[in-house]
Amino acid sequence: MAERDKREAERLSAVVLESLDEESVKGKLPRRALRSRTQFYRLFRALIEETPEAMRRRLLLERAAWQVSRTRLSVTEIALEAGYGSLEAFTRAFRKAFRVSPSLYRRMGAQPIHLPAPNGFHFCAPGSKSEGALAMDLFDRFSGTDTWHTKKLLEAAATLTDAQLDKRLGHPAKLLPWEKEPESLRAVLERLVYTKEVWAAALLGGEMPEEKKGKEDLTAAALLARFEKADGDYLRALAEVRKRGGWDDTFIDALCEPAETFTFGGMFAHVITFNTYRRLSALGMLRDLGVKVEGFGCPTEYEMAVAPWRPVEVAR
Repeated sequence: MAERDKREAERLSAVVLESLDEESVKGKLPRRALRSRTQFYRLFRALIEETPEAMRRRLLLERAAWQVSRTRLSVTEIALEAGYGSLEAFTRAFRKAFRVSPSLYRRMGAQPIHLPAPNGFHFCAPGSKSEGALAMDLFDRFSGTDTWHTKKLLEAAATLTDAQLDKRLGHPAKLLPWEKEPESLRAVLERLVYTKEVWAAALLGGEMPEEKKGKEDLTAAALLARFEKADGDYLRALAEVRKRGGWDDTFIDALCEPAETFTFGGMFAHVITFNTYRRLSALGMLRDLGVKVEGFGCPTEYEMAVAPWRPVEVAR
């Protein structure tokens, strides 16, 4: 994209971004861009590859996702601010965009807020730094990457057959002496999920979760549903620890035999360390099975996924 076109794309998109707090913008955007209606829409589609209306709806949903996961506003208030006439309509649109309901998204803690876009223009969180959609600390980056990448892997696994999921593969993933060596992609993915289920139960004082045996609990879709619940519980517990600066505080893991004492920070580092290995093993297995999975599971990729609203040149 030529420098002149890039500047024009930035200016046109800014007109849309600055309109998010208005109830109606019908007919207003071309005037603010100092263009005729025909010229405004023609340039917008040519330079930004999205209609102004579609971009505005997407930005409103991205802002709503930020508000759901990082403010105490009620979901009804957020729905109205996003321009939806009812909570039901907002919930349908939110679920279609983010694949979970607003209430579950809130329980899951800090999550990526940006939706797929052809142009790289996204909502920028209030008060964010120039290069971060959130003022993210290391907990945000590591926990966010673990959640984001695991979900990507489970979604990719949903494209495989049972035979492919259960195929014996040569990626050893046994890390701890008390674990059985996973022999297939399904087993590695299940271990990722089960790890979160166990630690969520330990943090919240629950019972030791049973290891699932039935195929209905081990499909990619079932594993994703299990992961979203466990990961949401796990992150909710740790969000309280971070809020009080309690990483050096200890807790008793009554699920161990015998019970053991851990620091919250040590436990979190343990989970991230071993889950990272499992995720990268699963990524290699998926690629061996012919599944095209973008990226490498790197935290910088997650960071880019939640980068702020900022113009980038679209590759052509």
